[in-house]
Amino acid sequence: MKYPHRYPAAAAALAVLAALLPAACKTPSIDQVKASLEVVNVRTKWVAKDYKQWPQPKLVLVPVVQFQVRNKTAEPINFINFNGVFKRPGDTENLGDNFLAAIRKEPIPPGGLSPVILLKSNFGREGRNLEQFKLFPQELQYNVKIFAQFGGSRHALLGEFPISRDIDFKEDPPVHMDGKIEKSDKAEPAKPEIKK
Repeated sequence: MKYPHRYPAAAAALAVLAALLPAACKTPSIDQVKASLEVVNVRTKWVAKDYKQWPQPKLVLVPVVQFQVRNKTAEPINFINFNGVFKRPGDTENLGDNFLAAIRKEPIPPGGLSPVILLKSNFGREGRNLEQFKLFPQELQYNVKIFAQFGGSRHALLGEFPISRDIDFKEDPPVHMDGKIEKSDKAEPAKPEIKK
């Protein structure tokens, strides 16, 4: 035997809850993600990923971007993933990228700033030494696109920023043998290559 009208109040409450759940669990759109987060305090540079002087000089530099995001909404935001895509302007192929699950322990409060986020390309440019990169500064002309994702959304582009040509690296003194510089240090300069 069925009792369809035995608990009218409970049935009404369940109906209201069922109506609210889809809205509460709705995945943010790309436009909503972009409107929720603002990239601020951007700094970029190149750092060394690999370096050696002997037997063949080698210096691999990779681009880095660090920044914070501001929560522009009236609610805390947590579990934010970021992805940085590094590319030369006009190129179709990426130099490298970096995915980071960043905001986890504490959400960003409304109007607040995140901790500093650092994204470093997994690939870079290979040369022999710092002098080679100074001779061909155009080889460090890259941009980074910063994407963010939260709440099951797709990745939204928050902004594109030029990578500074500043190099945060100091070479060791040249390797000498019997008071003479190694022959490898006298090689003709050539453009740095993409290192993958």
